[in-house]
Amino acid sequence: MSYKLRNTKIVFLDRDGVINAYPGDFQYVKSWGEFRFLPGIKTALKRLNDAGFKILVISNQAGVGKGIYSQDELDLITENMLSELSEKGVKISGVYYCTHRKEEECSCRKPKAGLVDIAIAKLKTEGAVIDLKESYFVGDTIRDIETGKVRHLKTILIFSGKENPENKDSWQAQPDFTARDLTGAADIILKG
Repeated sequence: MSYKLRNTKIVFLDRDGVINAYPGDFQYVKSWGEFRFLPGIKTALKRLNDAGFKILVISNQAGVGKGIYSQDELDLITENMLSELSEKGVKISGVYYCTHRKEEECSCRKPKAGLVDIAIAKLKTEGAVIDLKESYFVGDTIRDIETGKVRHLKTILIFSGKENPENKDSWQAQPDFTARDLTGAADIILKG
């Protein structure tokens, strides 16, 4: 008997300004005490999981490279975030951070797609058949949109963090969709 593998659909998410409250320009979420889930996040993520999407977090966290907070503190934030989401039935399939400073010109700092490639490679080693045409990158900055475009993902720019719709004329890349927040992005994704 042969089994046909189902294509794996992915929603790549930025963290700050998408899952949790944006700390402000040039600011960082430095501890779990500073981390605040945005309204409706847990429900939106659960809806995506229930529709068969794997959720992966792709986030620049240069505060570690700058010595503003430690890798241990970042790990604690992540552990607590995943634990709270899990309590609501949300499964995050992976969290990938670039902790380098911009000056280091690494391949993993968005808008480069190194972390997306690492995440996809890991899923493939687990037997996933990736369907990038049916996958999305959701973020609150144009840098997130550029990252998604590099890998030909559908992109959704949300306005719960850094970017504002009034800046549209200055965007270096145009998103496929825009939404107020992750709840609105989930509505777009689930309509297909």
